[in-house]
Amino acid sequence: MEFRYLPMTETDKKEMLDAIGIQSTEELFSDIPDKVRLKREMNLKAPTSEIELKKELVRMSKKNYNLQEYTSFLGAGVYDHFIPSVVDHVISRSEFYTAYTPYQPEISQGELQAIFEFQTMISELTGMPVANSSMYDGGTSLAEAVNLSAAQTRKKKVLVSKAIHPESQAVIETYAKGPNLEIVYIDHVDGRTDLDQLARELDEDTASVVIQYPNFFGQVEPLKEVRELLDGQKKTMFIVSSNPLALGYLTPPGEFGADIVVGDTQVFGIPAQFGGPHCGYFATTEKLMRKIPGRLVGQTVDEDGVRGFVLTLQAREQHIRREKATSNICSNQALNALASSVAMSSIGKHGLKKMAELNMQKARYAKKKLEEAGFEVLSDGAFFNEFVVKLPVTVKVANDRLLEKGIIGGYDLAVYYPELEGHMLIAVTEIRTKEEIDAFVKELGDIHE
Repeated sequence: MEFRYLPMTETDKKEMLDAIGIQSTEELFSDIPDKVRLKREMNLKAPTSEIELKKELVRMSKKNYNLQEYTSFLGAGVYDHFIPSVVDHVISRSEFYTAYTPYQPEISQGELQAIFEFQTMISELTGMPVANSSMYDGGTSLAEAVNLSAAQTRKKKVLVSKAIHPESQAVIETYAKGPNLEIVYIDHVDGRTDLDQLARELDEDTASVVIQYPNFFGQVEPLKEVRELLDGQKKTMFIVSSNPLALGYLTPPGEFGADIVVGDTQVFGIPAQFGGPHCGYFATTEKLMRKIPGRLVGQTVDEDGVRGFVLTLQAREQHIRREKATSNICSNQALNALASSVAMSSIGKHGLKKMAELNMQKARYAKKKLEEAGFEVLSDGAFFNEFVVKLPVTVKVANDRLLEKGIIGGYDLAVYYPELEGHMLIAVTEIRTKEEIDAFVKELGDIHE
């Protein structure tokens, strides 16, 4: 028996056709040239009942490897972190998950306050005085920062470290096409940005320098040394893309004189969920406050002196003259920003530092055990919770065999860096246990050609 869960009877069709004055749906497509029309049935499965469809979707879902049943050492921008149960409870409230844009502050105080708290926490983590209400993700946030630096300095050359996330490099290149920016890449040496090459490329035509902290290889870049190189260039801006969890322990970029700090808050309260959606953050100096893309929520008082929250300094094209707009970003990731806010609040200031320390300690334990097992670690520099290990086989071979043992292995660096064939980027978070790390090292050590 077929159950119609999206009902559409012939009577329904006839009534709609009569209402618009045509005889058949074919007439709706009469303007499409015959030569580009599909002359056959689409290659789709036949309709089925809701019951059968649900069974099929469940069967398909069982093909996925999930983080509840598998131990993950995969990072490279998406991480398996602890998510307090309160996060889902709060973001599942209808007044939050149905909200779009809080244009009417008198009925959106809860949403506006949540965003304001997000901005405040990002500002404290990054050491920057101003943060916006969120961006789509870390990559687009970084690309917006690059374009802002070019517009602010009126220069076209941007120096980008090859040690930033390769996907972020691609997003920067896409965003740079419009304003015709020149993207110059700075190589990495032993997992860190080549500061000698950076010094050679740096000149009076440079709009900004882009560094990731910790970088894509997990290494902690020497931001102080980069800042000293920039001191000779008055207008060149310093852009840092940073994992906000790492900032629970590391010195924030703001203290090194960064002009813009961006990143992704997936590490706080947002599950891996096939790589998205995420939540980007964007923090900067008071000088650049009016150039920030997206939205800002400000705190004020109403006519009775009661604290309230409003959208402020709006620089979107629908609010001001299009040619004066700083960005065409049409929304923020308010629900994901809320998830991150709830996670950070639940974990707390001291808990966040402890969480960062656990990432560092457990990553170092894994590194030590791998070295004891005979593996070569790419760099001995300071790192957060990721590091690179050289394998005797390709990463694909290793990961396929690890998966058979219920372990999701690290990232294959050869995907973006061909010269690093056989090198795995391993992430160790606070929820990995000693037993899981030991099992990972053992299984990895048992893999040979």
